[in-house]
Amino acid sequence: MQPVGLNVYLMIAGILFVCGVVCMATKRNAIGVLMGVELVLNGANLNFVAFARYTKLGLDGQVISLFVIVLAAAEAAIALAIALNFYNNHLTIDVDRADELHG
Repeated sequence: MQPVGLNVYLMIAGILFVCGVVCMATKRNAIGVLMGVELVLNGANLNFVAFARYTKLGLDGQVISLFVIVLAAAEAAIALAIALNFYNNHLTIDVDRADELHG
């Protein structure tokens, strides 16, 4: 049995990235868009970890992946705050009604 190579990990990461972009482009609600963003970030995480494993980067991939996870958590917290504020004002979280916002 052959070990899994770098190309397989890059292919899976690319599939995750494309699925995330398609999800962000086609979903009509904020939850679906956020799920797409998470898929994109998970694809990037897989790339970082795969390059750290199959190249001589050492821990660089894991450190960058940790930063991406921290940013994803911060993004989710900010998105939840925006969604709750929008829901309090409009009683819906429909993304199509966001054009009514004036700032």
